[in-house]
Amino acid sequence: MPRIFDFGGREVERSITVAGLRALRQAGRRVAQATAETADEAAAAEAAGIEMVVCRAANVARVREGSRRVFVTAALGFADAVTGDEILRTAFSAITSGADAVITGRGFDTVRMLANERIPVMGHLGFVPRKSTWVGSIRAVGKTAAEAVELWDQFRRLEDAGAFAVECEIIPAALMAEIHRRTALVTVSLGSGAEADVIFLFTSDICGESARLPRHARAWGKLAALHQQVRDARIDALTAFRREVDGGSYPGKAEIAAIADEELQGFRAAVDSAKQ
Repeated sequence: MPRIFDFGGREVERSITVAGLRALRQAGRRVAQATAETADEAAAAEAAGIEMVVCRAANVARVREGSRRVFVTAALGFADAVTGDEILRTAFSAITSGADAVITGRGFDTVRMLANERIPVMGHLGFVPRKSTWVGSIRAVGKTAAEAVELWDQFRRLEDAGAFAVECEIIPAALMAEIHRRTALVTVSLGSGAEADVIFLFTSDICGESARLPRHARAWGKLAALHQQVRDARIDALTAFRREVDGGSYPGKAEIAAIADEELQGFRAAVDSAKQ
């Protein structure tokens, strides 16, 4: 496992680095990426052998409490940082807290600004949910030759702006394969087929927590049912507590502290004499 200094100046081990991601294609390897917003989710990802996680920029420190080894990409929210100064401040805060890269769906000028500071930047192309009004619906992007050419131009512009990687969301698999062969960007496939350097799914989908599973996702767990069992068990326990409070059976003798009779009598005498 490679050792590096992170952006906070700490000597650390990482499951993979930017240089390692760039070398994946030559090595004929792919790695996996999931989401993590808590220490528990990050620890589970590391224990499962998942090399990369994505989290909100504000949660980097919490995620690092769960794993010191996974490659963490911090998402810069559209509303969290708006001006150039705010974006830089948020990005530097994320990487000095332990993130290895940042991801943004903003324009090429924003990518260029971050890359000029030698911050590893991942872009987001294809179907970008927050910009879906431009494509009119939740759908694959690049299904016509004209749209595919336009998408390829965006890949080239993103690379020219200095990004090292790109999240490729819901791009037709055959087109993704063609782009993957032609771009120097590290490709991260979310619903865009297997021809990419990194295969990405949301942890909530993987673990069976999502209310609706996207077409491109698969669930390997059944956490939604377990969460419901926990909610039901919590209500059952609280209902029983309330019932026994009402009936007077809680607290019982085993759940209260005792005082010797003579000590209680001494208390009464002292209080009563003080009244006189």
